[in-house]
Amino acid sequence: MKKLKTGLIGLGEVAQIIHLPILEALDDRFEISALCDVSPGLLQWAGEQYRVQNLYQDANELVAQKDLDAVFVLNSSEFHAECAISAALQGKHVLVEKPMVLTTADADALIAAKNKTGVQVMVGYMRRFAPAFTQAVEEVKNLGQINYAKIRDIIGPNHFFIGQTSNVRRFNDLPGSANENRRATGRHMIEQEIGDVPQELKNVYNALCGLACHDLSAMRELIGMPRRVVSATQWNDGRFLLVTFEYDGFYAVYEMVFDAQGRFDAHMEVFGQTKQIKVQYNTPYIRHLPTTLIIGETKNDEFKESVIRPTFKDPYTVELEYFYDMVTKGLTPKTSPEDYKDDLALFKMIIDALR
Repeated sequence: MKKLKTGLIGLGEVAQIIHLPILEALDDRFEISALCDVSPGLLQWAGEQYRVQNLYQDANELVAQKDLDAVFVLNSSEFHAECAISAALQGKHVLVEKPMVLTTADADALIAAKNKTGVQVMVGYMRRFAPAFTQAVEEVKNLGQINYAKIRDIIGPNHFFIGQTSNVRRFNDLPGSANENRRATGRHMIEQEIGDVPQELKNVYNALCGLACHDLSAMRELIGMPRRVVSATQWNDGRFLLVTFEYDGFYAVYEMVFDAQGRFDAHMEVFGQTKQIKVQYNTPYIRHLPTTLIIGETKNDEFKESVIRPTFKDPYTVELEYFYDMVTKGLTPKTSPEDYKDDLALFKMIIDALR
């Protein structure tokens, strides 16, 4: 079995908790061959921990490493576009964590880059790779008339889960201007995409690109792209959001809440006439908490509810196995850059409704 020589850009929480351990576990398919981070201390630690000698603080130097097959773009979202485009132009296959990019212009530039060199680019929407979700997609295809759907993201602080279960390394060795430059870059990109809107709408757009994109992307795969946004309401500076979507013959509601509760409730549920199908997610930062499929069905006088746990294998592992097969066997990425552009279109529909 061919090993993909892989370089990682960004060594923060998601890399430490998710990608590095999984890549090491899948060592029959992947070889961690290069690492990049702007923090010298973190870079040195990760290099020693994972026995990697090719260490870079400049992402352009990593993507230029000739023997790399693939690059994982895991750094802050403001820099996803430039890193993913640079990797694609160097002929590397790319896994880019969500959000792929923050603007439609950058999405088009990444599509042009990967088309130019013929590489594959996949967006890290791991929820769409959960076996419970892929089974739900098939169930919905056979559901018949859909009457209603609801999609929910209600979560507490990530540190509640991470602090109790993981030891994430952080080093205070960044240049003093690094965080402000990152924030300024993000503000410019958001204004480029949605204009000079009030700050609370910029906060909503940040949340759409951060938390909400997972379930809204999965919603599109499960029940399709909505015809329009009927209504949208935000409050508490964009940390709470309620959206109603119109589909052909039914409506769907999306709710998003950021609060201080130590729990994670992300699910989507589709209601037919005599059957309902629900996918329930837990925090991804505790990898092996299962995603479940819950089916309720009425036949004659009987209502029956089934809870199905297809596997304990976490969605990130399934996602990286799919990425490997995509590169080595020519699979078509379902979470492609072209697919991601529909998320950006959906975000703008929501922002326009909020105006």
